[in-house]
Amino acid sequence: MKGGGAGDKAGRGGGGGRLPQPLRLESQRFRLLSIVVGCFVICLVFLLSSHPDATAFDTMSPKASLVAARRPVAVKTLRTSSSSAGLGGDFHVDILPQRHQEQSLQQTGDDKTVTEWVRDTVIVEERSDAETSEAEPEETELDRDASGTAAASSNSDDHPAAPGAEKAVQAAAAITGQPTAETTSTAPGRPEEKPGAATGGGGGQSKLQEQPARQRQEEERHDEPARQSGGDHHQQQPWPPLCDFSDFRSDICDFAGDVRMDANVSAFVVVVDPAESGRGQEQEEHKVRPYPRKGDETCMGRITELTVRATRDAAGAPRCTRTHTAPAVVFSIGGYTGNIFHDFSDVLVPLYNTVQRYRGDVQLVLANTASWWLVKYDRLLHELSRHAPLDLARAGAAREVHCFRHAVVSLRAHKELIIERERSLDGLATPDFTRFLRRALGLPRDAPTRLGGDGTGRKKPRLLIISRHRTRLLLNLDAVVRAAEEVGFEAVVNESDVANDISQVGGLINSCDVLVGVHGAGLTNMMFLPPGAALVQIVPWGGLQWMARADYGDPAEAMGLKYIQYEIGVAESTLKDKFPSGHKIFTDPTALHKKGFMFIRQTLMDGQDITVDVARFREVLLQVLNNLAQ
Repeated sequence: MKGGGAGDKAGRGGGGGRLPQPLRLESQRFRLLSIVVGCFVICLVFLLSSHPDATAFDTMSPKASLVAARRPVAVKTLRTSSSSAGLGGDFHVDILPQRHQEQSLQQTGDDKTVTEWVRDTVIVEERSDAETSEAEPEETELDRDASGTAAASSNSDDHPAAPGAEKAVQAAAAITGQPTAETTSTAPGRPEEKPGAATGGGGGQSKLQEQPARQRQEEERHDEPARQSGGDHHQQQPWPPLCDFSDFRSDICDFAGDVRMDANVSAFVVVVDPAESGRGQEQEEHKVRPYPRKGDETCMGRITELTVRATRDAAGAPRCTRTHTAPAVVFSIGGYTGNIFHDFSDVLVPLYNTVQRYRGDVQLVLANTASWWLVKYDRLLHELSRHAPLDLARAGAAREVHCFRHAVVSLRAHKELIIERERSLDGLATPDFTRFLRRALGLPRDAPTRLGGDGTGRKKPRLLIISRHRTRLLLNLDAVVRAAEEVGFEAVVNESDVANDISQVGGLINSCDVLVGVHGAGLTNMMFLPPGAALVQIVPWGGLQWMARADYGDPAEAMGLKYIQYEIGVAESTLKDKFPSGHKIFTDPTALHKKGFMFIRQTLMDGQDITVDVARFREVLLQVLNNLAQ
C-alpha cells in the first residue's frame, strides 16, 4: 500500500508538471506545418514581387495562355551545334527577349508539354494526352530522321543524297509546307537541303500523322506576318532557289535584290535582308559556267566558272564601286564560239530568248570575251542592249564591284537554233528571232520570189550554194550549178568564212530563195532567208541523218522554211576509195557510232568528200521549184 501510494503520488506529480505524450506530438506537428506554410508564403511573395506581371491563377485556356505568352518574343534563328556531325547535337534557338530571356510553361495533372521542331522556329504547345498520343508517331519519324535511321528519299543523279544532319531539317520543312531548294551549305551547322528528303519511309500513314502538325504550323505561319506587320494577313512566301539545274543544256541562276558582282573573284553575292531569313535562300552557294553545252567537259572546261552565293552579312559583302539600274545577264563567248553554228546556237539565239523581255534596258556581262566576236556581232548586241557590254575579266583587273537589283547568270537555251514557244518565259519562238535578225541588220525581204516576177525586176528565183573549202567538199560543184540553172534558178556560189561581215552575209542570203549546201556550219546562214524560202541539205554517208535533222532540218522548219534532205549513196562518197566494199562502214555505218563523236567527225564527216549524182539531184531541184510556186 505504501509502495502503491508512492507510485501514485509520483505519477500524479509527474502529470502535473508536463503535457501528456499525445498532446506533445500534436504540437510538434503543428509547429512543423507552420514552418512549411510560412516558407511557402515567403516563396510565393518573392515570386510575385520579382514577376509583377505574372498571375497566380489564370482563367484562360492553356492554348490561349500559351499564345499570349509567346507573342512578346520573336524567334530569331534556328541553328545546329557546329560540333554535331549528323544532328547528334542539340538545336539552339536564339530568342530576342523583351521582359524575360526564357519562359517555362508547366502544367500538372494529365497534361504534358510537347515540343515540335520545325525549320526555323520552335513551337511549344500544351496538349492533352489524346492529342499528344496522335503526335508522338510524327515526332518519332523526325527523331528517326535526325538519328539517320529513317530511309532517305530518292535524289537525282546530279545531286547526291543529303547527309544525316540535313534530313531532319528536310522532314521539318515538309511539316511547314515550304518547298526545299538544292543548296550547298556555307556555314558550319547549317544543313544542306534536298528536295523530297522528308518523305523517307513513312508512306501514307506518315502523311496522315503529320497532318495535324502541318495544319497547326500553317496557322502559325499565317499568323506570324500579321503580328509582325500589324495586321497584314498575307502569308510570307518562300524565296525561290537561286539556281535551276534541271535543264539539259544549261544551268540558270536568276535572282533579285541586293546583287553585287565581285568581278575580281568572278562571284555574284546576293545580300539577303535579315528580316527575310528563314525563307530558304540565305545559305545557298553554287558554281556555274554560263554556257549552254552542259555535259560537254571539253567545251565547258574553257568557260570561266562563276560563284553565286547568298549571305545575310551585308557588312562583309563586297562594296559597290558602280550601281546599275538595269538588270544584268551574264554569259560566256568562249566554248565553241568562232564557228557560226555555235555563235548562234550557243549564244545569240538563247541570248535573244533571255533578254528580249527587257526591251534593250539590260546590262550584258561577258566572260571569256573576244574583241573580234564583239565587233562581228556588234549590230545584234546593240539591238539587244543599249548599254555597252561589260567585260568581266577587265572589270576584275580593275577590282570593280558592280551592283544590280536583278541578275541572270547563263542563257536560256532550248534545242539547236530553236526557241520553243512553250518553254520560253515570254512566249517567244524561232520566227521571232529571225524577224529580229532581219530588223537588226536591215534585211528587206520577208517572202521569197514569186515565179514570174515579184516586183524586183527578177524573174527567176535565186539559189545560193554554200561552197566548203576544207572538208566535205562538193567535188562537182560546177555540174550542180549548171543543173540548177537548167531547171530555172539563178545560181550563186558563196564561200562562208568566219571573217565575213555579218551584215554583208545576211544581205546576200536574204536576197536568195533557196540555200543548198553539204551538212556543216555554213547552213546556219539559212537564218537570213526570208520566210517561205527553202533549204536543201546534202547529208554525207555514214548514218548521219539524225544529226542533219537535229542541227538544221528541225530548225529550218521552225523558221518557216521548206526543207529537203538529200542523203547521198555510197557511190557519191569518196569513202568508197578508202575502204573495201564489204566494210562495216558501208553495211552498218550506224554501228560504228558507238566509237564516239571523234570517230564520227574524223571519219564520216571530215574524212569524205562528195560527188553528187546530178541526175538524181535534178529531181530535188525541181521539187524545190514547185514548192516555191505553191
